[in-house]
Amino acid sequence: MATLDPPAAVAERAASGLRPSEYAEIRRRLGREPTRAEIGMFGVMWSEHCAYKHSRAALRRLPTRGRGLLRGPGEHAGAVAVGDGWAAVFKMESHNHPSAVAPFHGAATGVGGIIRDILAMGARPIALLDSLRFGPPDDPRIARLVDGVVSGIAAYGNSIGVPTVGGELACAPCYRDNPLVNVACLGLVREERIATARASGPGNAVVYLGARTGRDGMHGAAFASAELGSDPQDRSAVQMGDPFTGKLLVEATLEALATGAVVALQDMGAAGLTCALAEMAARGGVGMDIDLRLVPRREAGMTPEEVLLSESQERMLLVVRAGREDDVLRIARRWGLAAAVIGRVTADPRLVVRDADRTVAALDPRALTEAPEYAPPAVPPAYLREARRADLGALPPVAPEEALLALLASPAIASKRWVFRQYDHMVQTNTVVPPGADAAVLRLKDAPPRGLALTVDGNGRYCYLDPYVGGMLAVLEAAQNLACVGARALAVTDCLNFASPERPDVYWTFQQAVDGIARACEALEVPVVGGNVSFYNEAGQGIYPTPVVAMLGHLDDVRRHAASGWTREGDLIVLLGAGGAALDGSEYLAELHGVVAGRLCEPDLLASARAVQSVREAVSRGLLASAHDCAEGGLAVAVAECCIAGGCGATVSLRAGSTAPPEAAGRGGPAERLFGEGIGRFVVSLRPDAVPPLLALARRLSIPAQVIGTTGGERLVVGVDGAAGRPWIDLPVASLRSAWEAGGLRGRAAAGGARDDAVG
Repeated sequence: MATLDPPAAVAERAASGLRPSEYAEIRRRLGREPTRAEIGMFGVMWSEHCAYKHSRAALRRLPTRGRGLLRGPGEHAGAVAVGDGWAAVFKMESHNHPSAVAPFHGAATGVGGIIRDILAMGARPIALLDSLRFGPPDDPRIARLVDGVVSGIAAYGNSIGVPTVGGELACAPCYRDNPLVNVACLGLVREERIATARASGPGNAVVYLGARTGRDGMHGAAFASAELGSDPQDRSAVQMGDPFTGKLLVEATLEALATGAVVALQDMGAAGLTCALAEMAARGGVGMDIDLRLVPRREAGMTPEEVLLSESQERMLLVVRAGREDDVLRIARRWGLAAAVIGRVTADPRLVVRDADRTVAALDPRALTEAPEYAPPAVPPAYLREARRADLGALPPVAPEEALLALLASPAIASKRWVFRQYDHMVQTNTVVPPGADAAVLRLKDAPPRGLALTVDGNGRYCYLDPYVGGMLAVLEAAQNLACVGARALAVTDCLNFASPERPDVYWTFQQAVDGIARACEALEVPVVGGNVSFYNEAGQGIYPTPVVAMLGHLDDVRRHAASGWTREGDLIVLLGAGGAALDGSEYLAELHGVVAGRLCEPDLLASARAVQSVREAVSRGLLASAHDCAEGGLAVAVAECCIAGGCGATVSLRAGSTAPPEAAGRGGPAERLFGEGIGRFVVSLRPDAVPPLLALARRLSIPAQVIGTTGGERLVVGVDGAAGRPWIDLPVASLRSAWEAGGLRGRAAAGGARDDAVG
């Protein structure tokens, strides 16, 4: 085998991003100098994006077993049983760096990549969720970036025919140069047809299927594993997607799987052909003999290294039973896709890659897939002590009505209709509850009346102040969202977005957040079935630690779900749960005072789980007309959102408990009671005759419940029982709606002079 001379080897190693110690380890494993192609292969396979070098140890703490679990971490996606022999396949990924430098293509290929992860499990993709973070909304540059990202998600999802049914969006200065674009996908497959990526059967064919290979996306995995720079050449690492080819690939792959000829398959995503070859062979304990000259290409003169490392989109790698190759190739031709047998599985666990008669790589595939693991030092951030000691009582006063309207207009709370109206959320006609509710609900047409629910949640501000508690709150908030539509939580997938793990304070926050997620999942008895870690999210400034949790739920009867807004006049309003409300880390502090400070209270996990159960049972029993959890902005915002969603007013009376003036911002004052945030609280509405059974259910589960008002009229009135004088809040529902619809990122961007005609 030809080897590189030392000077060339050093140059290639430096370009690959490998550390000197890693290069030495490669030489030790190979027993020789690596070839040029092998250096490139190790560079992408040992990147943070592919190897999880800094996160693997911490991720082992997550609970990965649970009721109905069929496939857990280690596969392309997790799979859980959802009844009648059907499995739901679920996964979340990030495309942060590509979206920062090429917003449209970065976001679009993020959607394409996660869809192919689901496809690689043999499942038909049926729904998407997105979770987005951007910089300040009044910055025109941010507005253009948002337009590109949202348009990219819409263009790919709409064209390929997979609905985007929900999501979330928030803004903070720390995301100005490093936005977060996280996308989750759900698919369905019969349990017995779940596919594997485990290559087997010496003599079986290795088949390339999909779009032809080009030079786009070169070193994309390595690009995503380093701090985001300002070099325009970063754009060369961004892939270019083609959703129409993606749709053809979905249909051709599912048809090929149905023939029984396919033994294993994998998406050629991050690290391209290199990753698919290495991981499939390593999982199966076999080898492969590959000829790169047989790989379909769309550009002339490509080197072996370019073919191996290209991240061109819409490509799958299949292992096909010997003698059945033509069955698969005929399907590819019928769908107008490139396809070719590029090699064979071998019994010897050795990956041999040739360029015609020249060998460019020959090694044990496990050398590529078993990267070194690192455990950096971990220390709490220096800012925490000061942030947690903030005197919240010294903040200037804000009138409750003014505060409520400002919060309704804030990017995290305001209407997201301008986003999801660009998404075709009804394609495939499974969507029962569309975007804008606490959770999306989908019917299972082949297993009526069953249904599935999807939601996504994460609050970087909470994790900035306390990553352990913030991790727990992300899981609990997602479970609350599912409960509001009557769904029982089945599984979690996550996307853990952090700055550089080589900084001790960042690594500490990462470990703490993982521990918080693990503890909350254990309390809810929900397994983590897979996910993604995105490190190095910093471009001059590190982002908030931002773990994002997507949760899948199940409904026995999809017809039994609650709305989030009032549905009729004369219903009683009940506050369920006793989660302590506090201004620490709240939307109120951030939006009205520009302050991110306070000490988060660790939630009572068992009480929170009981509160979730109480709402879920009440919805499934048909007791509730509406259900909505108290999240960002606290009780006042939750009630206002119910008014807006239902187009109906309400009169709410809170129990006396403070003599402080209504604008007071300190602890225990009305501002905290109105806008304080805490997990485990729900606002529900129901007919008067349904109140006794609801209260009985609450008593059985030891959940506090109190009737706090009635629905009706055209105003929201919030006061205190028995208090004389003007109520704290008395506003027309029309004013609430106007603030909610005109605010948010789109409203502020337009007011700042950004183009508004990019959104149709």
